[in-house]
Amino acid sequence: MFSMSCPNNLPKTSWIILFLAIYSYCIFVLCTFYYSEKTPEYKSHPPKPNVKMSWNCSIPPSKTVLPDHPRAAAQDQLKLSNQSSVTVILIWTWPLGHTFPLSQCPPLVDSSHCFFTLNRSMYSVAKAVVISHRDVWSHSQLPQGPRPPNQYWIWFSLEPPQYLKNLTIMDNFINMTMSFRADSDIFTPYGWLEKSDEKENFTIPQKTRLVAWVASNWKAKQRVEYYTELKKHIKVDVYGKGHLDLPRNQTLQTLSTYKFYLAFENSVHEDYITEKFWKNSFLAGTVPVVMGPPRKNYERFAPPDSFIHVDDFSSPQELASYLLSLEKDDQKYQQYFNWRSSYKPVKNEKSWVTEYCKVCKALKEAPSYRTIPSIAEWFI
Repeated sequence: MFSMSCPNNLPKTSWIILFLAIYSYCIFVLCTFYYSEKTPEYKSHPPKPNVKMSWNCSIPPSKTVLPDHPRAAAQDQLKLSNQSSVTVILIWTWPLGHTFPLSQCPPLVDSSHCFFTLNRSMYSVAKAVVISHRDVWSHSQLPQGPRPPNQYWIWFSLEPPQYLKNLTIMDNFINMTMSFRADSDIFTPYGWLEKSDEKENFTIPQKTRLVAWVASNWKAKQRVEYYTELKKHIKVDVYGKGHLDLPRNQTLQTLSTYKFYLAFENSVHEDYITEKFWKNSFLAGTVPVVMGPPRKNYERFAPPDSFIHVDDFSSPQELASYLLSLEKDDQKYQQYFNWRSSYKPVKNEKSWVTEYCKVCKALKEAPSYRTIPSIAEWFI
């Protein structure tokens, strides 16, 4: 036992209180040390990943792609676990925000042994990464991890060059191209003709009106100026915002009543021949009056007597005079339909899944691995 002698100037009770305080502190320190030694070691939870969400202006927020979702990755891995020799194709973003069912390719498109995924955590095992240029504007939006050897990066665009920004960011990254250009590795046209095995019987729809044009983009200066001059000499019915109403489900039916349709492209670029030509004209059963690439370019895809090209006339007034002459000459007008006895336009509602499914076949037939130095040099 401790023996204390208290100084005369301190009461004995004060020393007792001080002793009890020191004693309690010592007991606390000893207990803390003892239990810290006996308590089992628990691993701390890893910190939550710092995912920076950057909204892509061309994709609605509900469809924005978030990288590396663990549950989705596990599901994709499970789907692949029972398959051997599967080619994984990673879709880096939904193209222009359009979604479609993955790995559900049309029967006529060879997609055997291919697996499509949007999950970026599968980047390291992907044979190819499809990059929609309109959805990627900077290096930071491209894949950032170490690139697997011989992985194909496929550049995709259905838009002409003037609507694409920063083409140079793709320099020395891309291995294959996919676009409306016929010289792309994967050709994705807006439409085409199929040769008939036997003579087709085509009936020209009844015509009650002369010239139609569906227009939404009035910033395309060349075609707007041409139309402005043309309408001085011939009546043109314009459909679209601020003009005549045209319900989507009545487009072909309405346009079929016109003898001519102004298939004026918003850009003049090689092979850029859009639904204005294939759908609004050919599928509607009218004669397209085209403005776009040169006549010879159109003739690569359609018979020369199936359309009228503005370049064949010295002025909009001369074109108007020719159209008015055809209005009065049924026999001459009908000659623009002779090609239909041998060919028929394909009803090709632009399907994103069909375009992307072509990647599978292209990878199977891909030439030797190469890197394209400049997309801009080829595309512009």
